[in-house]
Parts: sequence; C-alpha cells; structure tokens
Amino acid sequence: MPPTDRRLEPRRKPRQVRAELTRERILTAAAHVFAQHGYAAGTTNRIAEHAHVSIGSLYQYFPNKDAILAELLVQHIDRGTWTSADDVDLSPGTLEATVRAFVRDAIDNHSDDPRLLRVMIEEAPVSRALHDTIDRHEKLRTAQVRDILVRHPDIHVGDPDTAAQIILFTVEINTHRFMAAPQTVPVETFENELVAMVTRYLRGGQ
Repeated sequence: MPPTDRRLEPRRKPRQVRAELTRERILTAAAHVFAQHGYAAGTTNRIAEHAHVSIGSLYQYFPNKDAILAELLVQHIDRGTWTSADDVDLSPGTLEATVRAFVRDAIDNHSDDPRLLRVMIEEAPVSRALHDTIDRHEKLRTAQVRDILVRHPDIHVGDPDTAAQIILFTVEINTHRFMAAPQTVPVETFENELVAMVTRYLRGGQ
C-alpha cells in the first residue's frame, strides 16, 4: 500500500445533523458528477453546483476533489456485506452453494454505477481513512472466509490462512474489474465461471 497523503483528509467532522446532511449531499453530488463527466471534468465547482452549495461550503468539508473521491471509496467499501459461516449450510455436498454465496456477495457489493466504480478504481488516491478501511475489511473478511474453510467438510486446502487470502483476493479483484468494465459478458456467466474455478480449487482440484 503506498503512503497516504494528508492533503486528502476531510477538513471538517460534522457534529450536527445539518452539517452531516450537507456533507452527504456533497458526496452524493460528487458520485453523480464523476459518473456523468469523468474524473478530470468532475471539478469541485461542478460538484458544488450539483449539490446546491457554495464552493466555500464544499471546501469547509473537503480540501479538494481527491479527498471527496477517497471518501466515496471508503463508503463503497463500508457498505459491503458478507456471508459468514453462520449464514450458510456447511453440510456435505453444499460447497458450490457456499462459494456462490461468496461470489454473489462480491457482485452485489459492486453493483453500483459501473462508471463511478471505474473512476474509483482508476483514480482514487490513498487517504489514511481509505488505508485503514481497506485494512480493517481485509482482516475481517479473511477471518470469515477462513472460518468457513476450516468448518466445511468438502474443503481440502493445505493452509486455510493462505487459502482464505487467495480466495478473497481472487473473488474481489476479478469482480471489481468485471463490474467496472463495459458489459460484454452476462453477469450470470461471469458468476458461474468464477464459482466453478473457486469450487475446484477448494476441492483440491477434484
């Protein structure tokens, strides 16, 4: 992970409901502007205009558009929901269904506007909040996946810790890139192929 940039830190932490609503309005407007106009043309002036706030008010919350985009990516990651061992059937013969739940989680978590997702992938800088959010979610999700690996009777891997990291990285990266790209392949086809690949790996190549 590259070093974080202090220039990306939000300027103002809302303490009142009105201030929080203004901040969220700016972020919602930025998401729309970045998706519609791209990152280069998504200026702070354009964001402020779309949010119906003055440019001075925008700068009270964010020092620049880089900080706004970094915060949008933090929110994107934090909105993600994940299946845990308590949510799936761990009886023999259910491995493919369990893997499909993993993959479906990832697809659902990346089902936002693909144009905005593409901007976040290609342009988002690394803020301290983004670094901490990624680290926190990776640790939590890896632990959840590992828990399923050690408890499911159909899974055969040598090292559950390493396997959990491989699965998480494989599913997340491939889904992220697929969902952000122009759709030339149906999502169902992508899902089925990814499920088949991960399932075969967890069965020890069988």
